[in-house]
Amino acid sequence: MTLNDDDLGEGEGGGVGLDYATARGREWPSVRQFNVFLANRMGALLKLVKQFETTDVRVVSLNVVETTDCAIIRLVPSDYERAFELLTTGKFPFTESDLLVVKLPDDDRPLLTITKALLAGEINLHYAYPLLIGVGPMGSTALAIHVDDIEAAAATLQNQGFTLFTEDDLAG
Repeated sequence: MTLNDDDLGEGEGGGVGLDYATARGREWPSVRQFNVFLANRMGALLKLVKQFETTDVRVVSLNVVETTDCAIIRLVPSDYERAFELLTTGKFPFTESDLLVVKLPDDDRPLLTITKALLAGEINLHYAYPLLIGVGPMGSTALAIHVDDIEAAAATLQNQGFTLFTEDDLAG
């Protein structure tokens, strides 16, 4: 869905001649990540994992950030829409965010190569974690990255010859 300035009222950006696109209308290759909030209790992660393991939706990547009171589970599924339904049905509190999934380059220091490319583009890397499965038609190893400017990061990485994967690549 795209809104233009005619759809916006006074004080909402109306009259400035800009078009606005929703996240679904994004023009860069990205993957949706779910940020699931769990009570820091025995068995909470098992309940979440079981929600997926009883279906054909695979957990492609998982990262656990634990605090004293709760844990944030960053989860990338093989099927975004089905995962959304599973989390909603299971009554798990969650948010969503965009990630880039970049193929690890075939060199001796792939993490150094990726981080140097991001530095050259003046892109801040907030966090990164590996995928649990091979991605794409060749089953490539990949890294999920969360950055401060996803569009600039995607352009920077693609201009330097990196392969970025999309949600469609995770389903295969």
